[in-house]
Amino acid sequence: MASQVISPEAVHHHDVHGHDAHGHHHETFWSKYVFSMDHKMIAKQFLITGIIMGVIGMIFSIIFRIQLAWPDKEFPLFEVILGKWGEGGRLNPSFYLSLVTIHGTIMVFFVLTAGLSGTFSNLLIPYQVGARDMASPFMNMLSYWFFFMASVVMVSSFFVETGPAGPGWTIYPPLSALPKAMPGSGTGMTLWLISMAMFVASSLMGGINYISTILNMRTKGMSMTRMPLTIWAFLLTAVLGLLSFPVLFAAVILLIFDRSFGTSFYLSDIYIGGEALPNTGGSPILFQHLFWFLGHPEVYIIIMPALGLTSEIIATNARKPIFGYRAMIGSLLGISFLSFIVWGHHMFVTGMNPFLGSVFMFTTLIIAVPSAVKTFNYLATLWKGNIRFTPAMLFAIGLVSFFISGGVTGLWLGNPSMDINLHDTYFVVAHFHIVMGCSAIFGMLAGVYHWYPKLFGKMMDAKLGYLHFWLTFISAYLVFFPMHFMGLDGVPRRYYTFTEFEMFTKWLSLNKFITIAAILGAIAQVLFLYNFFVNIFKGKRAPQNPWESNTLEWTTPVEHFHGNWPGEIPAVYRWPYDYSKPGAEKDFIPQTVSLSETISSNTPHDFGYHGDESQFVHEFYQPKILTVSQEQKASETN
Repeated sequence: MASQVISPEAVHHHDVHGHDAHGHHHETFWSKYVFSMDHKMIAKQFLITGIIMGVIGMIFSIIFRIQLAWPDKEFPLFEVILGKWGEGGRLNPSFYLSLVTIHGTIMVFFVLTAGLSGTFSNLLIPYQVGARDMASPFMNMLSYWFFFMASVVMVSSFFVETGPAGPGWTIYPPLSALPKAMPGSGTGMTLWLISMAMFVASSLMGGINYISTILNMRTKGMSMTRMPLTIWAFLLTAVLGLLSFPVLFAAVILLIFDRSFGTSFYLSDIYIGGEALPNTGGSPILFQHLFWFLGHPEVYIIIMPALGLTSEIIATNARKPIFGYRAMIGSLLGISFLSFIVWGHHMFVTGMNPFLGSVFMFTTLIIAVPSAVKTFNYLATLWKGNIRFTPAMLFAIGLVSFFISGGVTGLWLGNPSMDINLHDTYFVVAHFHIVMGCSAIFGMLAGVYHWYPKLFGKMMDAKLGYLHFWLTFISAYLVFFPMHFMGLDGVPRRYYTFTEFEMFTKWLSLNKFITIAAILGAIAQVLFLYNFFVNIFKGKRAPQNPWESNTLEWTTPVEHFHGNWPGEIPAVYRWPYDYSKPGAEKDFIPQTVSLSETISSNTPHDFGYHGDESQFVHEFYQPKILTVSQEQKASETN
């Protein structure tokens, strides 16, 4: 028993004293709010920066949607806001491409990657595993500031003479490799590359921190199979980022060499104005391989944290244990592995060898299996649950809806014979906005509503939350669902206007409808922004555990201090999903409640036993009353 007490406590007490000493020194405004090393403050910084970038990305999308809906009209406001890029009230065609490019870049990387994962990994990893802070608080601070600088550089590209990057968020060469190819290939493209290099550095520092904290700093009793699914999702997301982001960094560095130093990694046989360039031997397809080797894991870097948050929110508000906990972990592991061997389905139209195309088709269809497991488990958890329809729960259910409806169309695009016809159409726009964009945004919003009391110690207005959900949910489907039919008719994506194509003019009225729905969705986000920022200062004070949840973060005081728990970090005795347990006094049992306090509701599962229950009773449960030492022995075995 001595070794059982000393070994975990040695690390535990070292952690207590090290961080308490740091937490009680005098903090200035700069050290507390700006260059903070407290994971909770860094989470707020990531969230608020992500919200600001999200608003910028949303405004860009409204501007180019107006262009698509009314391509022949003049809007004087464009000239006021955009200057020469909106001269005469008409959106400049090159600037249209830049808006599409930066909108995609901001939403994929700066909102759904850093804003989502950066916020909730920082907030919940130390809280839910029982740690005072991240493994390296200083590196954590650097991670945020690299992200902030990357955001500033990306937005600053709008203030250069040639405008921001315009080759699309995937920045395919040769448009991105030749500064003279188009206005958006100039200085703005260089700033895009610098910004992404800093963004990758931020992601790598964050990922190393998240992995180190989860593996090395769990509190006493927090085994891997007692971790919430949120932590599993954050762990595997960090692993994906650590393995795939360096490939994008390499692709960016080679692209900088091609742009600035005359190399030919991606360029060959290029003519500008009838004049041949000296570049030979390169391949633009090489860039696509490098980009999509990150790009497809990136889809799951975005969606897995949202799925992790949804697992916690659905279990809490359905008042039921999550269905198939180990299957959920297995599906996350399966998604993580398979995401590295499906990137070729983005490249079916590059002239890929048909045999190789069939291999990527096979792996693409296989990855639907673990995704379907997660969906089934969410539905089974909701089935016959005592559901509390909080705003967070509604957004979590909305994620499941989008994940199903968007995932189904992925089966179409995973088939080369169909993808070759649909690839450059609005069908692809509809698919990835629903399955990735809407799903991840809804997961992020669910997380904000659920953990807002932990972030700010206040409660958001539930009525505004309900209105925000229904307006956003309805407008999202009205925007993206009709695009499937445009794509099936062959309407190409990224076009500035369709009025010059007789066969596409019939879709002009639908474009107007989609734009009006998008504006409705933007108005709904104004409600959210009001609810979010006003309640930081004027909201009702949150109780310690407003949702009656089981996980460790709800055992910390409402008031924040660096170190999270006063005194010792509580030990963990059970998994995090003991909701509505037969024989229990309440419909939730926190992880910190020992098994000796819940004798009437203990089951073989609590002791890690998965065999015949009668045999368990014979071997372990003879005395009928579990003593503390027996409980510790069973826990140690588990």
